[in-house]
Amino acid sequence: MVIQRWQSLLLLVAAVMMACFTFCSLGQVQTTDYSFDFTSLGFEYEGDATDGAPSGTFLSTWYLFIISLTTTLVVLIDIFLFKNLALQKKVCLVSVLMIIASAASAACLGYFAIENGEIGWSSVALAPFIALCAVILAYSCMQRDHNKLKAVDRIR
Repeated sequence: MVIQRWQSLLLLVAAVMMACFTFCSLGQVQTTDYSFDFTSLGFEYEGDATDGAPSGTFLSTWYLFIISLTTTLVVLIDIFLFKNLALQKKVCLVSVLMIIASAASAACLGYFAIENGEIGWSSVALAPFIALCAVILAYSCMQRDHNKLKAVDRIR
């Protein structure tokens, strides 16, 4: 017997939030000389290059991209593990740790990667926190379903 309701929707919300975090701009970093766009792929110079100004990527952060993309995929895979509730709950806990790791590495990069830079976060920077809340709520729904299944098994 499989009960699968709200946790699928909550995990889908978490996957969408982590996908936005992976592929959208996380903020801008201002220095005295340049302005950088901060994405999970790195820091890129903003604006058009004129008079020999640099353009392209200033600092590459592939590891943040890989962590956040892997987190998105793990949460998506977790939706389809509904036939094995114990495994689904374990993968859900792993995804909680991965979301925390993504948010922590983005915060460290935003504040410490560029010396004397002022960071201005975009609203997408809140996506891991929304995803974390959704995954925790999904885990509680899984636990509730687990308790219902145990109660039905006791009645038999």
